[in-house]
This record gives sequence, structure tokens and C-alpha cells, in this order.
Amino acid sequence: MTVERTPVAYGDMRGWIAALEAAGELHRVTTEVDWNIELGTVLRLAQGPGTGPALLFERIKDYDGAGARCGTIFGGGLASYRRVAMMLGLSPDTHPRELVKIGRSILTGSIPPRIVDTGPVKRNIVTGDAIDLWDFPSPFWNKVDGGRYLLTYGGVVTKDPNTNVMNVGIYRGMVASRDQIPVLLWRAQNIGQHMTAWEQAGHTRMPVAVAIGWEPTLGFCGGAPIAKGTCEYDVMGAIRGAPVDLVKCESVDLYVPATAEIVIEGYIDFDPATYVMEGPFAEFTGYVAGDRSPKPTIKVTAITHRDDPILRGTIEGSLPGSFSENAVCSSIMRAATAWNVLDRAGVPGITDVWCPPVHAGINLLIQMKQSYRGQAKQAANAIWGSSAAHVRYKHITVVDDDIDIHDYAAVDWAIAYRVNAGEDDVVIMPSTFGAGLDPSTRRRDRNAALFGTGKWNRLLIDATINLDYDPDPDLGGARFPPTVWPARDELEAVGRRWADYGLPGTVKKP
Repeated sequence: MTVERTPVAYGDMRGWIAALEAAGELHRVTTEVDWNIELGTVLRLAQGPGTGPALLFERIKDYDGAGARCGTIFGGGLASYRRVAMMLGLSPDTHPRELVKIGRSILTGSIPPRIVDTGPVKRNIVTGDAIDLWDFPSPFWNKVDGGRYLLTYGGVVTKDPNTNVMNVGIYRGMVASRDQIPVLLWRAQNIGQHMTAWEQAGHTRMPVAVAIGWEPTLGFCGGAPIAKGTCEYDVMGAIRGAPVDLVKCESVDLYVPATAEIVIEGYIDFDPATYVMEGPFAEFTGYVAGDRSPKPTIKVTAITHRDDPILRGTIEGSLPGSFSENAVCSSIMRAATAWNVLDRAGVPGITDVWCPPVHAGINLLIQMKQSYRGQAKQAANAIWGSSAAHVRYKHITVVDDDIDIHDYAAVDWAIAYRVNAGEDDVVIMPSTFGAGLDPSTRRRDRNAALFGTGKWNRLLIDATINLDYDPDPDLGGARFPPTVWPARDELEAVGRRWADYGLPGTVKKP
């Protein structure tokens, strides 16, 4: 069954907040909250395992009063599947399996943006000596962080100097001074590839803009593995069913949403002597990651913002019982991307793909209907050989189509009884590229500045029924014994009499 969606253009972040409030998905925190540790702790505890509300903090300590440039912070907007479904124009109760299917089509959708003359983000233009990043209540999110992070959910805009195609990505950025934001970027990422292209073209710096606070598609697409050469603005348009209205920046040749809350403009100089110390940070892994070291730094040349702007931020890092926005969105889009990769590679029989949210895309589950020996290994090789696997899909588990990959217990059961390590059901792919933030990797091998990326030893668990086994005549020619689950006729017979037994509920139809 195909789930139909009705695309929704919320207009800006304020329209999204209003929609969440109308749906009972928003909580306003009206008491004063300290930007220093307290706000991040509240957001982490409130989000829960994808069950908490989005939070609007309306009184931030030291930023609550007349003359404050910004005194409100919004977070957790996409920290639940209900709200992701709302963004996609679906019923809030849509199952994540269907969200993945929608995600697959989104990744190939495109509605180009529209250039407009001006917009609310141009109401206030700050340049020169008036620039002061401390005017914004950047939280000290976690006690382990190296500083106050303004960029946790902003869309960092760069462009390829050869094609002029823009990229919008989410990268962490710390406030180092009134006009400096060191950012974590790797050469293997799109922003790093753009940086290399600008250098090779003979430039000494790269223009950058950061759009903070817009419709939810900004963060959703900025953190998704959009194909190289595809502009995220086009995909945002496809999700919302209408072009994204863009305005030109004041000091750099880039374009940003006209109704964004805040835009930071500037340049990244390529000279390492200009790099500023950044890190560490409580990262998506749920661990502290990224050593304190000099990083490429945005030198701010202009700030534009709406009247009474709302700062958009998020608490990073998923743990059991607390799923970040990044993890919830990654579970959908990383699964959708992997499924598309498998399709393009011609791997048949794929019936479902899933990334559990607590892993943020590190572990990938594939459900397939096997038709030949080695099919699971073919799937893993296709995934690992793709650029989408750069910082995701370290571990892949493949199961048969009778195992629900959204049920952790079912997957564990398949691993317990269908895996024999001595029968090549466990495969290690050594020394591949990987995430530089994974604490299980030796510290030297996490050095993306030295190597361009991290290093992973990847793992396949083939938890499918082994087709290399001989058919067993005692099992009617099957390769594996039947389970003890009641047969269809037994289920139907007992189901008809279920009420007679005085037991609650009903028997699920086979």
C-alpha cells in the first residue's frame, strides 16, 4: 500500500512552531533557563526516546530584557517520528517503515528554488564593528563541550566554484570571538570537497553563509546524505511542494532562505595560520568527540536577522532512552539512502531497510527475500562501496523477510539462531574509510585532518537462513527446520474461539 502525502509549506520556522502547537507537539518553557548547561540538559531529558515535545525556551538568562538582540531558543522540532511525518505532509501516526519509503522518493525529488528581492531576514543588517556573535544566546550545551556552540542545526551554505551548485549541510560551529566560528569539517564531506575545489581554482578563501531557523526541511535535508551535485534547496522544495524563496547575501555570493531567522555570512581562509581552536563536543555518537584543535574558521563579515529572531539549536548525541533530532532523521534518511543504493546496484529481493535511531545510522538492518547464495554479502558490498557509507553503516545485519527489522527482539532472535560464525555468516571488511568521531576507533585513526577521514573495520552479520546448507529430506527438502509458531489454520481456529477463553485482545491474523 502506498502512503499518499500532502506537501506542506510552513513558510518559516514560526509557521512550523504554530503548527506544532496546534497539534499538541510543542511545549513553551516560560521560566528563565540558563544557557550554560541547564538548557541543554533540559532538552536532552525532555526529548526521551522520540516521545518528548518540541521545546520553545522563551526566557534565556542574560538575554531576557529590552535591548537583547535574541532571547528565544527552539529545539527538538524533529526529535519524534510524529513530527517528521507532519513535516512530510503525512499523518503523525505514520509508521517509520512508510517514512523510509517516502524518504526514498524525496531523495530523487526536485523543485528548484526561487530568487526574491528581499525578505524578513533582511530586516536587520549588521556589519563591521557592530558584528558580535555574543549577542545570540549560544548555549553551552554540555559540560564536556569546548565552548558555546551557535551552529548545531544551522544550514551551512557553500558552493562549487566550477558549477555554482550550492550545498547546504549541518556542521558544528563554536563561537570563538565576536566574529569567528571555527567549524568541524572533513575533506571527504561536501563542504570539504568545495573547499578543495576553491583552493585548486587558485582562491585563498571560500565564501560561507549559515541559515539558522527556517522550515524543518532545512535541518532535515542539511543532515541527509543528498547526492553530490544536487542542491539541498531543490530537495527542500520537493518536500514542501513549492520552491524555497531565496535572497542573496549581503557580503558573499550565496543565497539563503528569505524567511530564515538569522543568517551568518563570512569566509573560511585556507591558511592554517588562521584556524582557531575548536572542540571537543558531545557528538552524535553519544560520546565526547573531536579533539580540541585548530579548525577552519568562518570570519564573519555580516549578520542579518528578523525582528526578535528565534535561535534554532539542538542537543546532539543519542543514548538509550534519549534520541536526538539527528538520530531520528538519520534513521529515516540513512535507511532510505541505503535502499536506493541497493536498488541502483541491482541487489534484488530487498523488502525493508532500517537504521535504529539510537545508532544514528551506524548500524544498518536489511530485510530481504533470498533467491541465491551470497545475496547478503552482495548487499553489504554495495553499501560499503558507496559514498553514502562515508560516516555511516559500520555494521550491517541482513535477515530474511520473515523477520521484522523494526522489532529488536526479532532481529536478536535471528542473530542467535541463524548465524554461525564458522559458516562465513560474520564478515569483517578491514581498514575502510569511516567516521572520525567514533570512540571505538584508535585516536590516531580518527584524525581526519591527517587522513581526510576516519578509519573503520566494518562488520556484516548475515542472519539469513544459509542457502549453502543442503536440502534436508527429513524437513521435506527445506534447509532449515520450521519454527514452533502455530500454523495458519491453527491460528485461525483459535482466533475464532479467543473470546471463549476469556482472554483479552484478539489473535492477529496470519
